Amino acid sequence: MFVVIFRAKVRRFDEDYSRVAERMRDLATLRFGCLEFHAVTEGEHEVALSYWPDEESIRAWRNHPEHVLAQQAGRDRWYESYSVQVAEITREYRVPRR
Repeated sequence: MFVVIFRAKVRRFDEDYSRVAERMRDLATLRFGCLEFHAVTEGEHEVALSYWPDEESIRAWRNHPEHVLAQQAGRDRWYESYSVQVAEITREYRVPRR
């Protein structure tokens, strides 16, 4: 399993942002195999974690035309700066609920 870590400094969000973000999340999970997606924004910082079965799925998602347009809107309108990290999860631990 792989995780994509997206970190951004927010410039500003507008009405389109929420609509596009929801569409991208749906597209990633329903069409490209994203297993989980979590995002949080605190002040001017946003962090999103998405979990994927393999790197091929991540590449396909990154290059999808609708996602490419959303990435461009992010650079032009919503984010001051951002970084993307892709890491392989080699170990996982869970604590069961009591």
